Amino acid sequence: MDVDKTSFYPLLLDILTDISTSAFVAIDLELSGVPTKESWVKNSSVGKQTLQERYLEVKAAAERYQILQIGLTCVEQNLQAGKYTLKPYNFDLCPIVNERIDIEREFSFSSGAAEFLLRVGFDMNRPFAHGVPYLSRSETRVAREKYTLRQDRSAISDIALKPTEFESLAFLERVRSEINAWVDSKHLDTPEYLNIAPVGFGTMLDGEPSTEELSRYEKRLVHQLVRAEYPELVTMSRKGFIQIIKFDKEREDRVAEGKKREHEERIGRQKGFRWIIEAMLGNNIANMDLKECAKDSVTGQPIFYDRDDFKAQFSRAQALLRRNPVVLVGHNCFLDLVYVYRTFIGTLPDTVEEFQNTLHRCWPIIVDTKYMSTHNCGDISPASSLEQIATQLSAERTPIVDTDPQHTKYNNVEAYHEAGYDSFLTAQVAVRLSAKLERQGAYIDVDKQTPQSTSRPQDVTNGVSHMKLSQSPEADGSVKVNGNAGDAPVEGFTPSVVGGKWKRVGDPTLGPPAKDDPFEYNPRDLQHRYKREAVTIPGGVPVFGSDFWRVYGNKLRVFGTQEGVCILDEQESPSGSDDGGVDV
Repeated sequence: MDVDKTSFYPLLLDILTDISTSAFVAIDLELSGVPTKESWVKNSSVGKQTLQERYLEVKAAAERYQILQIGLTCVEQNLQAGKYTLKPYNFDLCPIVNERIDIEREFSFSSGAAEFLLRVGFDMNRPFAHGVPYLSRSETRVAREKYTLRQDRSAISDIALKPTEFESLAFLERVRSEINAWVDSKHLDTPEYLNIAPVGFGTMLDGEPSTEELSRYEKRLVHQLVRAEYPELVTMSRKGFIQIIKFDKEREDRVAEGKKREHEERIGRQKGFRWIIEAMLGNNIANMDLKECAKDSVTGQPIFYDRDDFKAQFSRAQALLRRNPVVLVGHNCFLDLVYVYRTFIGTLPDTVEEFQNTLHRCWPIIVDTKYMSTHNCGDISPASSLEQIATQLSAERTPIVDTDPQHTKYNNVEAYHEAGYDSFLTAQVAVRLSAKLERQGAYIDVDKQTPQSTSRPQDVTNGVSHMKLSQSPEADGSVKVNGNAGDAPVEGFTPSVVGGKWKRVGDPTLGPPAKDDPFEYNPRDLQHRYKREAVTIPGGVPVFGSDFWRVYGNKLRVFGTQEGVCILDEQESPSGSDDGGVDV
């Protein structure tokens, strides 16, 4: 499904819902430039770069070039039907900052990337004309800082006039005399405002009203004069003139609050695709304006909407995603993840070790299908392009993989190097390859270093049926006493006892709560604790967190480097992590 700037917000709630219910999300990018292989060889002293050298090359490219297109494929696990349903999305990303938030963005294209994109049929105009907006965290912070600085009138620099600037001095003298006359006027019909305009403004000339207006320079002089000499007055810029009114603190506070709210709304609209990134990170996006979603996906015009329905759908998605970062899957995605971090999250660290740790904190589980397909490949890099692997796995009949009826764009079309299609293939490869490797049991437990086979998920039963909800008096020989009197330990409270008082949490006479007591909680602890169920389709993708993913997860293939792999899990080391595996 193609998503552009018009359909983005109308579809955003459905996209967030699909992400929240997905087992994992596959991602792919199209870029305006990447590091060249010549630079990799040139900057290496021993033929092969170290991982740190490669990271610095990619970091420099990510700070220079632009993400033009992002593909996301949400993979939903249908336990009842025993299949995986794919929902691919294709987003063009606009490099231009459209909203008036005082942000200037610089980006560039490399000739090699431009030639490649044109050769594969990429429409270079689409990101600029129809791309989805975005705003990084650092750009958001800068926009707010600049807005705050603009509101501080004391920080505005004054224009220093020289004695020889006769016209400017004469203009200021005229303005000063008009202000003094207006302030000193005692007439009842004196207006509550004063308009400072060019001489003859609004008069008729040859049957037409005069169109002469104050220049920006003249307007700035008026603002400066009133700010310096008339603290009890306020200036407001109008088309062609300046209006002066008396200072009213309540009104000024109300106007300032309205301006700040409008500025935040502009920032919120410009955030665009970053709402999706923040949701995938498990962050709080509760301040998203749902009114932006109440638009027609074709025309972009506002439509009638049920606010309660929108809020309920958004709250469900937010509840599932909050503090639950998605499982991220990519193919040869080391470079892609550097670009994603730089574009949406923050400034890239200087060392690859810092980047590994930071990225792992953002997304605790990341899967690189290129690493899965080249596990234990030796020192000769095998052919492992996404197209080749997808073709080899296309004959696999289990597990069942189908496409959602609303996302059928790629069912009968091969659109290689379109981000949405490549993420669609990546999702298929992740499902089929992980299931095949798990069936063959060809992986190594990193702790025991012996071949293991991932245990099958146990039958799902009602957890409450196994909970010990209460403890009978016969079990421990304790005696229950009504009320607060008596020498025996008090375990509860009977409301019918006259004079009885409720016991508070932490009362030592209550004893420690049972670990499986579903009603025990700390009312002051508001931390969100929803966790996804660790279940899977029999014969499907192994449960995330199992031994299988301790071998294949959190490892990014980086061919052409001495290490050959970038390990994200801080608790693992490169030794012994690249053994085992089978050919596709």
